[in-house]
Amino acid sequence: MTNTRGKRRGTRYMFSRPFRKHGPIPLSTYMRIYKKGDIVDIKGTGTIQKGMPHKCYHGKTGRVYNVTQHAVGIIVNKQVKGRILAKRINVRIEHVKHSKSRDSFLQRVKANESKKMEAKQKGSWVELKRQPAPPRDAHFVSTKKNRWENKMQSINEKVGSQSPWY
Repeated sequence: MTNTRGKRRGTRYMFSRPFRKHGPIPLSTYMRIYKKGDIVDIKGTGTIQKGMPHKCYHGKTGRVYNVTQHAVGIIVNKQVKGRILAKRINVRIEHVKHSKSRDSFLQRVKANESKKMEAKQKGSWVELKRQPAPPRDAHFVSTKKNRWENKMQSINEKVGSQSPWY
């Protein structure tokens, strides 16, 4: 084929609507409130072509820097060869949703603040850093009810009386 370099090239599944989710866009999409500084996920919706992000921004997360009647301006990081550029793009709100990436962090901050307050009242010190999961405790495995079995023996029986293939 000639000239297969269109801006929507390779987006057959990317911008398609999920199964049984075709039709009009729910009104809740338009009722969401976006403010400067909000973290949003960009996900192109194929049913609305106006204000659609380029395919390179699909699935990316950015920060809102401008809000208009029907669209938001977003700062998104884009890798261009060896460097990462902070790109400013304008996207309609049908192609944007609030990101949940910061929720767990804010929850942890709130929990840490309450731990600090309790420790201050008690006059003690509290560890706020997240720790990796420790190794499991040592234990014995009982062979009373589960008898050992020779795996190599069973492989040889399946093959027959031939020599193993390794």
